[in-house]
Amino acid sequence: MATHEKVDVVIVGAGASGSVYAAVLAQAGKKVVVLEQGPDWQLKDLISSDFWGRRIKPASGPFLLEGKNPFGYVYQAGWGVGGAALHYFANFPRLLPNDFKIKSEHGRALDWPISYDDVAPYYDKVADDIGVSGDAKAEEKWRPAGKPYPMPPMKTFRHGEVWLKGFESVGIRMVPAAVGMNSTEFKGRAACIYDGWCHVGCPIGALANPIVTYLADAKKAGAEVRARSTVTRVLTNPQGTKAVGVEYYDDKKERQVQEATVVVLAAWSAQIPRLLLNSATDKHPKGLANSSGLVGKYMMAHFASGTWALFDEDVQNHMGTTGAQFMSYDRYGKTSHQGAFGSSFITAGSALKTSDLAGIPNARVDLFGADLHAFMQRAKRGLTRIGAFGEELPNIENRIELASDKDEFGMPFARIVHSFDQDAVALWNANFEEGLKIARATGAKESWSGRGNMPTIHLMGGTIMGTAAGNSVVNSYGQTHEVPNLYVAGPGIFPTGGASNPTYTIFALSLRGAEQLASKWSTVAG
Repeated sequence: MATHEKVDVVIVGAGASGSVYAAVLAQAGKKVVVLEQGPDWQLKDLISSDFWGRRIKPASGPFLLEGKNPFGYVYQAGWGVGGAALHYFANFPRLLPNDFKIKSEHGRALDWPISYDDVAPYYDKVADDIGVSGDAKAEEKWRPAGKPYPMPPMKTFRHGEVWLKGFESVGIRMVPAAVGMNSTEFKGRAACIYDGWCHVGCPIGALANPIVTYLADAKKAGAEVRARSTVTRVLTNPQGTKAVGVEYYDDKKERQVQEATVVVLAAWSAQIPRLLLNSATDKHPKGLANSSGLVGKYMMAHFASGTWALFDEDVQNHMGTTGAQFMSYDRYGKTSHQGAFGSSFITAGSALKTSDLAGIPNARVDLFGADLHAFMQRAKRGLTRIGAFGEELPNIENRIELASDKDEFGMPFARIVHSFDQDAVALWNANFEEGLKIARATGAKESWSGRGNMPTIHLMGGTIMGTAAGNSVVNSYGQTHEVPNLYVAGPGIFPTGGASNPTYTIFALSLRGAEQLASKWSTVAG
């Protein structure tokens, strides 16, 4: 075992949230080490192919998936430097004011300890830091005014445009999608070429992944990124009052210790509870920062209702981006659908390929062999889809807990238990019904709902923020209530999930937390 020279900050995870903390703290003059379990990917490693793209996603992992709707995490997590934000769709909607006070306004779910106004300035800062394309003014019909985005909206294609008439028929207003992509050159990074391969990583750097944004800034400021480093425990002092570093295993599978004044956990949302629970001591017998028993609780996911349509014309469906050309918050009110509860976020105009997650074959999962081949021949130029992301409310029974099986480092596996409730199912169905109304109004030759198993998308919760240790794990900055020099970052700190893709909010909350840590350093570090 080797013990490395003590640093100011050790950050576990080199994805969206970890990269922000690394940049802010390194630029503040702190000595920063970032530990990442997977490989040290570079842009040149990103190849526009679904087969090669599998390398940057976990093939399997130390998680047992249980419940009525087990969480499918392979496409929701990352493998290597950049994390899941290396292959994300870069849709950048934001949470809206009604997301922060659901319990106060509706008597259900949880309230955040902060409001939209506390987060809004950081949305604007993130946009200026990494580049966002869109029309902020057009979004102000749904949210308070803010700064314009630094780049104009992305180019649109027929597979998005053909839906606009259908949306208008049901009173849904669509605006240009806000995306973390370059519609023009930005800070020396190339503009998008619209080849539709975002979901396997962008080799030209037009997509705002951590490698070309905050992580690059962190490295320039002197931060070290140590790949192939699997963290297994957070270490504390004998009194259990301070974190003193982390235990990890290197690429040779040898045990190492990285001492640090401050520890930031910025791994995947399921991995952080696993780490905290595995870091139990005699002073923290239920796990670190877990006197409330809420570590691993209130896990949430989004779900999506996809509607497909087939047109006689060439809708250029291979072009564009994997994210969206158009978006709408017109069904974001918590009671927008009669008989259902929760927000929906609507998108249109995603590029399609012939394989993988949202590929053409997955439009008809009931077909095989010659029938599937015939469908793909018909669909290759005229197929397009829309989607409605739905909100799942926090449920304490959706949880992460340690299992008896252990991985190669002796760390217990984690069990992810997840089931959707009737509110979620009702909202999922309501969005399918409206999707078909929209599709039929477009004049498409054929249209159908993309039903299958109810999908789980964007894992959130497990280390939620709140006002005190009795109702949460961290405060609004991600600082744990019980161990003040231990921070948690990422969507795990969300008390509710809204319906918006979470990465823009992850960046914003991480920037807010990192700036607070830098400004309060002497108090936090002790």
